Amino acid sequence: MLVVELLALLLTLAALLVPPRLDHSTWGLFATLTVAGVLHTELVAGVERLRRYSADTHHVNLTSVWTFASALLLPAALGGLMVMVVYAHLYLRVQRPVPSPDRHPAYRLVYSGATVLLAVYATAGVLAATRQGEVYSGLPDALELPLALLTYTVVNTCLVLGVVAMASPDTRVVRILFGGDELTLELATLCLGALTAGALAASGPFVALLAVPPILALHRTILVRKLRERADTDSKTGLLNHAAWHLRGTHELTIAERERRPAALLILDLDHFKEINDTHGHLYGDQVLAATARVLREELRDHDLVGRFGGEEFVVLLPRLSGHDGREEVRQIAERLRRRIAGESDPAAPVDGVPAQRLPTPPPDAPGTDGPPSRTGITVSIGGALFPDDGHALTGLLEVADSALYAAKRAGRDAVRIGRHTFPAEPEHA
Repeated sequence: MLVVELLALLLTLAALLVPPRLDHSTWGLFATLTVAGVLHTELVAGVERLRRYSADTHHVNLTSVWTFASALLLPAALGGLMVMVVYAHLYLRVQRPVPSPDRHPAYRLVYSGATVLLAVYATAGVLAATRQGEVYSGLPDALELPLALLTYTVVNTCLVLGVVAMASPDTRVVRILFGGDELTLELATLCLGALTAGALAASGPFVALLAVPPILALHRTILVRKLRERADTDSKTGLLNHAAWHLRGTHELTIAERERRPAALLILDLDHFKEINDTHGHLYGDQVLAATARVLREELRDHDLVGRFGGEEFVVLLPRLSGHDGREEVRQIAERLRRRIAGESDPAAPVDGVPAQRLPTPPPDAPGTDGPPSRTGITVSIGGALFPDDGHALTGLLEVADSALYAAKRAGRDAVRIGRHTFPAEPEHA
């Protein structure tokens, strides 16, 4: 991060040391884009504050409309100055009003501004290289704008996702980039910036006002989507909650039935979870839930649906089984999950080089813990059901998987059972 920020600072100083000759029209474009960027922040400050603090990782910056336009229209020095003004105002109006305990650290916004500065400078450099007598002067005019857009996107996105990957090695960068609408939104914002730049160059400063309504609509649409995602997510684990999982699972089963392909459902229950809470405290119990959720995300495929069923129970829908023997494939998947959660290594089946033990270790000074333990003692019982053999509806599959889960518990826990099992009769009380 410091290297990126230092590079942005050095390039800014270099641009200022050799200032270009500026005419009144260039200063007019600089003033228009700067005022538009500041006005944009003023209009959406409240929405942007909610949007930034509801995003977990990558945050698409809609000010790219103005910063990309500045890269297309202004010399590098003025483009960099415009970015610094807009980001300073963004900090004062969006980030600083948030109370200190919840406020994002300032270095994050500084780094974000540095990545945008480098993207602006790179874009300006590419465009300068296409002028008469330069390296890419023979490039067709129709390719200049796509090349500039590609340069800006690659520089900014790679720098942002690169630091995310370094800071959080467990984060799947590919999922951030292609798992949602982030890349599409980034390109849409830059295209709007290109249209704004063309309109400003052709028709004057007041055309910038036409870009404001689409920007406001984008802000509110993204916020609604983020809030919907937050409503569908379990706060302790980051997985789907019961209602959201059930809705999406029903949809996936409908698709599987239409395409006549097998699917499977698993219910996982952490063994003796109440004792874990009673022995080590509820905060440690929450860590176990979060770590279990992380193991499930790492072990399963992106299209598998993973949810928290309630308490210490998790539920998984495997909508696309690949083998001919679906029951054996489900058993192998469930056994792999059981081993990972229990901390059992499996040399014959390494998982992308990731160590098997990923669950938290109880603190040495926790109640009921005498010194550092050699293992967590955390295990899971798993019950499974196969679609369509064990049922055609999600409710029926849950019943079968639940009976299999109780069979795994009766077998001593830390076990896997697949298919329908009988529930034991309740003992009569005298």
